[in-house]
Amino acid sequence: MAAVDDLQFEEFGDAATALVANPDATTISIEDPNETLKHQPGPPRGSGREEDDELLGNDDSDKTELLAGQKKSSPFWTFEYYQTFFDVDTYQVFDRIKGSLLPIPGKNFVRLYIRSNPDLYGPFWICATLVFAIAISGNLSNFLIHLGEKTYHYVPEFRKVSIAATIIYAYAWLVPLALWGFLVWRNSKVMNIVSYSFLEIVCVYGYSLFIYIPTAILWIIPQKAVRWILVMIALAISGSVLAMTFWPAVREDNRRIALATIVTIVLLHMLLSVGCLAYFFDAPEMDHLPPATATPNQTVAAAKSS
Repeated sequence: MAAVDDLQFEEFGDAATALVANPDATTISIEDPNETLKHQPGPPRGSGREEDDELLGNDDSDKTELLAGQKKSSPFWTFEYYQTFFDVDTYQVFDRIKGSLLPIPGKNFVRLYIRSNPDLYGPFWICATLVFAIAISGNLSNFLIHLGEKTYHYVPEFRKVSIAATIIYAYAWLVPLALWGFLVWRNSKVMNIVSYSFLEIVCVYGYSLFIYIPTAILWIIPQKAVRWILVMIALAISGSVLAMTFWPAVREDNRRIALATIVTIVLLHMLLSVGCLAYFFDAPEMDHLPPATATPNQTVAAAKSS
Protein backbone atom coordinates (compact mmCIF):
# COMPACT_ATOMS: atom_id res chain seq x y z
CA MET A 1 0.00 0.00 0.00
CA ALA A 2 2.99 2.24 0.35
CA ALA A 3 3.43 2.18 -3.39
CA VAL A 4 -0.15 3.31 -3.86
CA ASP A 5 0.37 6.24 -1.51
CA ASP A 6 3.38 7.36 -3.51
CA LEU A 7 1.20 7.68 -6.60
CA GLN A 8 -1.23 10.13 -5.01
CA PHE A 9 -1.41 13.62 -6.50
CA GLU A 10 -0.06 16.55 -4.55
CA GLU A 11 -0.80 20.22 -4.96
CA PHE A 12 2.29 22.28 -5.54
CA GLY A 13 2.51 25.93 -4.72
CA ASP A 14 4.01 28.70 -6.70
CA ALA A 15 7.21 28.01 -8.61
CA ALA A 16 9.07 30.62 -6.60
CA THR A 17 8.01 28.97 -3.31
CA ALA A 18 9.12 25.58 -4.60
CA LEU A 19 12.53 26.94 -5.55
CA VAL A 20 12.98 28.45 -2.10
CA ALA A 21 12.11 25.13 -0.48
CA ASN A 22 14.32 23.10 -2.81
CA PRO A 23 17.00 25.13 -4.61
CA ASP A 24 18.28 22.09 -6.52
CA ALA A 25 14.89 21.40 -8.18
CA THR A 26 14.52 21.68 -11.94
CA THR A 27 11.65 23.79 -13.25
CA ILE A 28 10.12 23.93 -16.73
CA SER A 29 8.50 27.12 -18.00
CA ILE A 30 5.65 26.74 -20.48
CA GLU A 31 4.90 29.96 -22.36
CA ASP A 32 2.69 30.96 -25.23
CA PRO A 33 4.61 30.69 -28.53
CA ASN A 34 3.25 34.07 -29.56
CA GLU A 35 4.58 35.67 -26.40
CA THR A 36 7.98 34.05 -27.03
CA LEU A 37 8.13 35.48 -30.55
CA LYS A 38 7.42 38.97 -29.25
CA HIS A 39 10.59 38.87 -27.11
CA GLN A 40 12.84 37.67 -29.89
CA PRO A 41 14.83 40.46 -31.52
CA GLY A 42 14.01 40.99 -35.18
CA PRO A 43 16.45 41.70 -38.01
CA PRO A 44 17.48 45.32 -38.49
CA ARG A 45 15.33 47.22 -40.95
CA GLY A 46 16.74 49.30 -43.72
CA SER A 47 15.83 52.95 -43.78
CA GLY A 48 15.65 53.70 -47.49
CA ARG A 49 13.92 50.73 -49.09
CA GLU A 50 11.59 50.12 -46.14
CA GLU A 51 10.44 53.73 -46.31
CA ASP A 52 9.66 53.40 -50.01
CA ASP A 53 7.82 50.12 -49.43
CA GLU A 54 5.76 51.74 -46.66
CA LEU A 55 4.96 54.74 -48.84
CA LEU A 56 4.04 52.66 -51.87
CA GLY A 57 2.26 49.97 -49.87
CA ASN A 58 4.15 47.01 -51.32
CA ASP A 59 3.41 44.77 -48.34
CA ASP A 60 -0.28 45.56 -48.46
CA SER A 61 -0.35 45.09 -52.22
CA ASP A 62 1.21 41.63 -51.91
CA LYS A 63 -1.42 40.64 -49.33
CA THR A 64 -4.17 42.11 -51.49
CA GLU A 65 -2.97 40.23 -54.55
CA LEU A 66 -2.73 37.01 -52.52
CA LEU A 67 -6.28 37.39 -51.24
CA ALA A 68 -7.49 38.39 -54.70
CA GLY A 69 -5.92 35.26 -56.15
CA GLN A 70 -7.88 33.11 -53.72
CA LYS A 71 -11.17 34.58 -54.89
CA LYS A 72 -12.97 32.99 -57.78
CA SER A 73 -12.96 35.40 -60.70
CA SER A 74 -15.95 35.53 -63.01
CA PRO A 75 -15.78 35.91 -66.81
CA PHE A 76 -15.70 39.50 -68.02
CA TRP A 77 -19.00 39.14 -69.92
CA THR A 78 -20.95 38.37 -66.74
CA PHE A 79 -22.59 40.83 -64.39
CA GLU A 80 -20.67 39.43 -61.41
CA TYR A 81 -17.37 40.51 -62.97
CA TYR A 82 -18.36 44.19 -63.06
CA GLN A 83 -20.18 43.99 -59.74
CA THR A 84 -16.82 43.69 -57.95
CA PHE A 85 -15.85 47.16 -59.20
CA PHE A 86 -18.83 48.66 -57.34
CA ASP A 87 -18.47 46.61 -54.16
CA VAL A 88 -17.95 49.54 -51.80
CA ASP A 89 -19.94 50.96 -48.91
CA THR A 90 -20.89 54.53 -48.11
CA TYR A 91 -18.31 54.86 -45.35
CA GLN A 92 -15.47 54.01 -47.74
CA VAL A 93 -16.69 56.48 -50.36
CA PHE A 94 -16.98 59.32 -47.84
CA ASP A 95 -13.60 58.44 -46.38
CA ARG A 96 -11.98 58.61 -49.82
CA ILE A 97 -13.72 61.88 -50.62
CA LYS A 98 -12.44 63.31 -47.34
CA GLY A 99 -8.94 62.10 -48.21
CA SER A 100 -9.11 63.84 -51.59
CA LEU A 101 -10.19 67.10 -49.95
CA LEU A 102 -7.61 66.97 -47.14
CA PRO A 103 -4.38 65.55 -48.60
CA ILE A 104 -1.80 64.63 -45.98
CA PRO A 105 1.79 65.55 -46.90
CA GLY A 106 4.00 62.50 -47.17
CA LYS A 107 1.05 60.07 -47.29
CA ASN A 108 0.03 58.05 -50.32
CA PHE A 109 -3.65 58.25 -51.29
CA VAL A 110 -3.62 54.79 -52.87
CA ARG A 111 -2.07 53.17 -49.80
CA LEU A 112 -4.36 54.89 -47.31
CA TYR A 113 -7.72 54.65 -49.09
CA ILE A 114 -7.66 52.76 -52.41
CA ARG A 115 -5.39 49.73 -52.41
CA SER A 116 -7.52 47.59 -50.12
CA ASN A 117 -10.56 47.86 -52.41
CA PRO A 118 -10.39 50.08 -55.55
CA ASP A 119 -13.83 50.94 -56.91
CA LEU A 120 -15.55 52.63 -59.83
CA TYR A 121 -18.69 53.60 -57.95
CA GLY A 122 -17.25 56.80 -56.49
CA PRO A 123 -15.42 57.99 -59.64
CA PHE A 124 -18.46 57.32 -61.87
CA TRP A 125 -20.91 59.32 -59.76
CA ILE A 126 -18.40 62.06 -59.02
CA CYS A 127 -17.88 62.57 -62.76
CA ALA A 128 -21.64 62.47 -63.41
CA THR A 129 -22.31 65.02 -60.67
CA LEU A 130 -19.51 67.24 -61.95
CA VAL A 131 -20.93 67.15 -65.48
CA PHE A 132 -24.35 68.41 -64.36
CA ALA A 133 -22.80 70.89 -61.93
CA ILE A 134 -20.74 72.49 -64.69
CA ALA A 135 -23.57 72.49 -67.25
CA ILE A 136 -26.24 73.85 -64.89
CA SER A 137 -23.93 76.39 -63.28
CA GLY A 138 -22.77 77.56 -66.72
CA ASN A 139 -26.35 78.16 -67.86
CA LEU A 140 -27.28 79.87 -64.61
CA SER A 141 -24.18 82.06 -64.76
CA ASN A 142 -25.05 83.14 -68.30
CA PHE A 143 -28.57 83.96 -67.17
CA LEU A 144 -27.37 86.09 -64.24
CA ILE A 145 -24.89 88.00 -66.38
CA HIS A 146 -27.56 89.07 -68.89
CA LEU A 147 -30.33 89.51 -66.33
CA GLY A 148 -32.07 92.87 -66.78
CA GLU A 149 -31.22 93.32 -70.47
CA LYS A 150 -34.35 94.00 -72.49
CA THR A 151 -32.99 92.43 -75.65
CA TYR A 152 -31.89 89.23 -73.89
CA HIS A 153 -34.02 86.11 -74.14
CA TYR A 154 -32.86 83.15 -72.09
CA VAL A 155 -32.52 79.88 -73.99
CA PRO A 156 -31.26 76.80 -72.10
CA GLU A 157 -28.12 75.37 -73.66
CA PHE A 158 -28.50 71.64 -73.29
CA ARG A 159 -25.47 71.04 -75.50
CA LYS A 160 -23.29 72.04 -72.55
CA VAL A 161 -24.31 68.80 -70.81
CA SER A 162 -23.02 66.62 -73.64
CA ILE A 163 -19.87 68.71 -74.04
CA ALA A 164 -19.13 68.60 -70.33
CA ALA A 165 -19.75 64.84 -70.22
CA THR A 166 -17.37 64.26 -73.13
CA ILE A 167 -14.62 66.36 -71.55
CA ILE A 168 -14.93 64.99 -68.01
CA TYR A 169 -15.26 61.30 -68.83
CA ALA A 170 -12.57 61.46 -71.53
CA TYR A 171 -10.19 63.01 -69.02
CA ALA A 172 -11.12 60.57 -66.24
CA TRP A 173 -10.48 57.53 -68.47
CA LEU A 174 -8.00 58.41 -71.22
CA VAL A 175 -5.45 60.19 -69.03
CA PRO A 176 -5.30 57.31 -66.49
CA LEU A 177 -5.01 54.87 -69.39
CA ALA A 178 -2.04 56.77 -70.83
CA LEU A 179 -0.43 57.10 -67.40
CA TRP A 180 -0.90 53.41 -66.66
CA GLY A 181 0.69 52.47 -69.97
CA PHE A 182 3.60 54.80 -69.30
CA LEU A 183 4.21 53.34 -65.82
CA VAL A 184 4.09 49.80 -67.19
CA TRP A 185 6.60 50.76 -69.90
CA ARG A 186 8.94 52.41 -67.40
CA ASN A 187 8.58 49.40 -65.12
CA SER A 188 10.08 47.24 -67.86
CA LYS A 189 13.01 49.66 -68.14
CA VAL A 190 13.63 50.33 -64.45
CA MET A 191 13.02 47.39 -62.14
CA ASN A 192 12.62 49.48 -58.97
CA ILE A 193 9.50 51.25 -60.25
CA VAL A 194 6.24 50.04 -58.73
CA SER A 195 3.38 50.40 -61.18
CA TYR A 196 -0.19 51.01 -60.07
CA SER A 197 -3.03 49.08 -61.59
CA PHE A 198 -5.32 50.78 -64.09
CA LEU A 199 -8.26 50.57 -61.70
CA GLU A 200 -6.27 52.26 -58.94
CA ILE A 201 -5.25 55.14 -61.24
CA VAL A 202 -8.84 55.65 -62.43
CA CYS A 203 -9.97 55.65 -58.80
CA VAL A 204 -7.40 58.31 -57.84
CA TYR A 205 -8.35 60.57 -60.75
CA GLY A 206 -12.06 60.14 -60.09
CA TYR A 207 -11.88 61.11 -56.43
CA SER A 208 -9.49 63.98 -57.16
CA LEU A 209 -12.24 65.62 -59.26
CA PHE A 210 -14.66 65.91 -56.33
CA ILE A 211 -13.28 69.31 -55.29
CA TYR A 212 -14.50 70.76 -58.60
CA ILE A 213 -18.15 70.06 -57.79
CA PRO A 214 -18.49 72.81 -55.13
CA THR A 215 -16.06 74.92 -57.15
CA ALA A 216 -18.30 74.74 -60.23
CA ILE A 217 -21.31 75.77 -58.13
CA LEU A 218 -19.40 78.77 -56.76
CA TRP A 219 -18.38 79.74 -60.30
CA ILE A 220 -21.91 81.14 -60.62
CA ILE A 221 -20.60 84.25 -58.86
CA PRO A 222 -20.17 86.77 -61.72
CA GLN A 223 -16.74 87.96 -60.61
CA LYS A 224 -13.71 86.84 -62.59
CA ALA A 225 -11.33 87.42 -59.70
CA VAL A 226 -13.39 85.18 -57.41
CA ARG A 227 -13.62 82.50 -60.07
CA TRP A 228 -9.87 82.41 -60.65
CA ILE A 229 -9.18 82.28 -56.91
CA LEU A 230 -11.55 79.32 -56.61
CA VAL A 231 -9.98 77.48 -59.53
CA MET A 232 -6.49 77.99 -58.09
CA ILE A 233 -7.57 76.60 -54.71
CA ALA A 234 -9.24 73.58 -56.31
CA LEU A 235 -6.23 73.00 -58.55
CA ALA A 236 -3.83 73.16 -55.60
CA ILE A 237 -5.83 70.59 -53.59
CA SER A 238 -6.53 68.09 -56.37
CA GLY A 239 -3.13 68.56 -58.00
CA SER A 240 -1.35 67.85 -54.72
CA VAL A 241 -3.31 64.59 -54.38
CA LEU A 242 -2.14 63.47 -57.81
CA ALA A 243 1.44 64.62 -57.31
CA MET A 244 1.85 62.98 -53.90
CA THR A 245 0.26 59.77 -55.19
CA PHE A 246 2.33 59.27 -58.33
CA TRP A 247 5.65 60.75 -57.24
CA PRO A 248 6.63 57.66 -55.16
CA ALA A 249 5.97 55.50 -58.24
CA VAL A 250 8.44 57.40 -60.44
CA ARG A 251 10.98 58.66 -57.91
CA GLU A 252 13.36 55.78 -58.63
CA ASP A 253 13.34 56.56 -62.36
CA ASN A 254 15.58 59.05 -64.13
CA ARG A 255 15.32 62.42 -62.42
CA ARG A 256 14.26 64.29 -65.55
CA ILE A 257 11.71 61.68 -66.52
CA ALA A 258 10.25 61.63 -63.02
CA LEU A 259 9.91 65.42 -62.88
CA ALA A 260 8.52 65.56 -66.43
CA THR A 261 5.90 62.96 -65.51
CA ILE A 262 4.66 64.89 -62.47
CA VAL A 263 4.69 68.21 -64.36
CA THR A 264 2.67 66.64 -67.20
CA ILE A 265 0.11 65.26 -64.74
CA VAL A 266 -0.32 68.66 -63.10
CA LEU A 267 -0.45 70.54 -66.42
CA LEU A 268 -3.17 68.26 -67.81
CA HIS A 269 -5.13 68.76 -64.60
CA MET A 270 -4.69 72.52 -64.90
CA LEU A 271 -5.79 72.42 -68.55
CA LEU A 272 -9.01 70.68 -67.54
CA SER A 273 -9.93 73.18 -64.81
CA VAL A 274 -8.94 76.30 -66.73
CA GLY A 275 -10.58 75.03 -69.90
CA CYS A 276 -13.88 74.33 -68.16
CA LEU A 277 -13.85 77.77 -66.54
CA ALA A 278 -13.02 79.55 -69.80
CA TYR A 279 -15.51 77.67 -71.98
CA PHE A 280 -18.55 77.25 -69.72
CA PHE A 281 -18.34 80.46 -67.70
CA ASP A 282 -16.09 83.11 -69.24
CA ALA A 283 -16.93 82.60 -72.92
CA PRO A 284 -18.84 85.56 -74.45
CA GLU A 285 -22.33 84.73 -75.60
CA MET A 286 -22.35 86.29 -79.06
CA ASP A 287 -25.83 85.03 -79.92
CA HIS A 288 -27.43 87.06 -77.12
CA LEU A 289 -25.62 90.37 -77.60
CA PRO A 290 -27.86 93.25 -78.68
CA PRO A 291 -27.54 94.19 -82.36
CA ALA A 292 -25.26 97.13 -83.09
CA THR A 293 -27.06 100.32 -84.07
CA ALA A 294 -25.92 101.96 -87.32
CA THR A 295 -24.63 105.55 -87.23
CA PRO A 296 -26.11 108.24 -89.56
CA ASN A 297 -22.94 108.30 -91.70
CA GLN A 298 -23.13 104.51 -92.16
CA THR A 299 -26.78 104.84 -93.20
CA VAL A 300 -26.01 107.52 -95.85
CA ALA A 301 -23.09 105.46 -97.19
CA ALA A 302 -25.27 102.38 -97.48
CA ALA A 303 -27.98 104.40 -99.36
CA LYS A 304 -25.45 105.79 -101.85
CA SER A 305 -23.98 102.38 -102.53
CA SER A 306 -27.43 100.97 -103.21
